[in-house]
Amino acid sequence: MAQGECNCGAVSFEISTDLSDVFVCHCSICRRATGSNGIAVVVIDNSDFRWLRGEDQIGTWKKPDADWQVWFCRQCGSPLPGANDETRTFIPAGLLSDGDENLKVTHHIWVDSKAAWDEIGDSGHQHREAFEQ
Repeated sequence: MAQGECNCGAVSFEISTDLSDVFVCHCSICRRATGSNGIAVVVIDNSDFRWLRGEDQIGTWKKPDADWQVWFCRQCGSPLPGANDETRTFIPAGLLSDGDENLKVTHHIWVDSKAAWDEIGDSGHQHREAFEQ
């Protein structure tokens, strides 16, 4: 079982499935949301996710005219897990504090949208757009 939390510890969660694949999204939306080259996430079924504390500290922002949303801690601003569809939860990999020993970047998505300065240097598969599991 994996666990994770935000920077200040106000929000924490647990995952009841084994983790392995990390997806790195390089799209312009994720770059702006994080201020970096994108965001690394693990993707799990909603049924394998549970909040432990701090649900009242979760803020959201929804991109106007798009079916896309981000979640963040209202106290420290850390990105938080969320679901952009009805079946899967997207968990920022950097939040995991336990259970991340087997994680490996396996897919880079939206690489056609990556920043000019972003160089992908690992062996993860590169996808021009989204990748469906």
